[in-house]
Amino acid sequence: MKSFLHSLVSKAAIVALVSVFALGAQAQENERAIDLDALLKQLEEGRFAQSQQNEAREREFMAQRAEQDRILRETIQRRDALLAQSEQLETNFEENEFKLADLSGALDTRLGSLKELFGVLQQVAGDTKNKFYNSVISAQIPDRAVFLDEMAQSMGSSSKLASIEEIERVWFEIQREMTESGKVTRFTTDVVEAGGQKVSKEVVRVGPFALVADGKYLEFNGVTGTVSELIRQPQGRFLDTVEAVEASDGGIVRFGLDPTGGSILGLLVQAPSLKERVEQGGLVGYIILIVGAIGLALALERFFSLAVIRAKVNRQLKSDTFKDNNPLGRIMMVKDKYPNADTESLELHLTEAILGEVPKLSRFLTIIKIISVVAPLMGLLGTVTGMINTFQAITLFGTGDPKLMAGGISQALVTTVLGLVVAIPTTLLYAMLNTRSKNIVYILQEQASGVIAERAEKTTQASAVKS
Repeated sequence: MKSFLHSLVSKAAIVALVSVFALGAQAQENERAIDLDALLKQLEEGRFAQSQQNEAREREFMAQRAEQDRILRETIQRRDALLAQSEQLETNFEENEFKLADLSGALDTRLGSLKELFGVLQQVAGDTKNKFYNSVISAQIPDRAVFLDEMAQSMGSSSKLASIEEIERVWFEIQREMTESGKVTRFTTDVVEAGGQKVSKEVVRVGPFALVADGKYLEFNGVTGTVSELIRQPQGRFLDTVEAVEASDGGIVRFGLDPTGGSILGLLVQAPSLKERVEQGGLVGYIILIVGAIGLALALERFFSLAVIRAKVNRQLKSDTFKDNNPLGRIMMVKDKYPNADTESLELHLTEAILGEVPKLSRFLTIIKIISVVAPLMGLLGTVTGMINTFQAITLFGTGDPKLMAGGISQALVTTVLGLVVAIPTTLLYAMLNTRSKNIVYILQEQASGVIAERAEKTTQASAVKS
């Protein structure tokens, strides 16, 4: 009994403590309640208000529970209906699969060899479509590949069978391609020029091989269906054949065509021109060419100068009158200048005159010889420079992409070629000019020796008369 009272008192104390905390907002207003009766009254009022709130909450909860039970029952009913519908659909699907299999088997049986025929037709349509896309004949007869593409896709995706009209259309397009491949025709179409302008021009089609207009080769883009000029044209001898085709009135003319459909022509136009090859040599290549041009200019000057001097010397050999416009005349005039000189003195004077003429005859020959020696050395310098650039590219990027090494290798080879191109002709020119110069000097020496011999003979005869 005591424990029960103790428990009751403890519970009352706890309830009182909870109520005090729950009614903390009213604690300030009840600070003046100092007797136990007022405190008890407050507890009873608070318990009554809390009971009312709890009852209201219970009613609200019961109302919501009933609503949720209703929703649950409706959801279960809907699930059961959907399950039943799913089972029915699965049954129908299985039945349709059996029916479809039976119908497919019946279709295959009735088609027989026609099924293989339609398969071949679909394959032919697809292959022909790709050929038409890349054929230059499509520039004159567009939209041929669209029909074949649509038919191939419809037969492949929906197993649609081709009609008689479609089969005949495929045969017609193939036959037309074969017929047009043997013709050289003219037609008018829009051509995109190298500058980007689109101009309507008369185009000549040479079978399925080439399109030409205004003396230039054209290319056909099957994806966009446009005709455009090649930005880079092949060499001039091929362009000459284009002009011959355009000017032809039906006769047989020479024409450079590409039987591969543009592959060889594409490689041909990518080949670098002479100017581009020289540019690959870089700075060293330009220096070699400048030095070679200087050597060639000097060689040409010496060639004409020596030719003129040799002609004058030849005329002097046939004349008894000495002129000072040629080396031989100037040397012969030394004899008249010293008529009383002895043989030895005259020989010294003639030798001096010949030595004075030699520098004029051999002028610039030393420079030409130096150029013939230095040019291959400069080519070797360019070779070493190009290989250094190649090894630097290999060090930075590896050997995975050969294009990264092509620049250095091109420079190395081009400079070597340029050095040899300059050295070989300059060496030959030096040898030829040096020979011509020496021949003139030999003539001078020969004539000078004749003069000395003549003077010595006269001196001997004069001495004999006196004696």
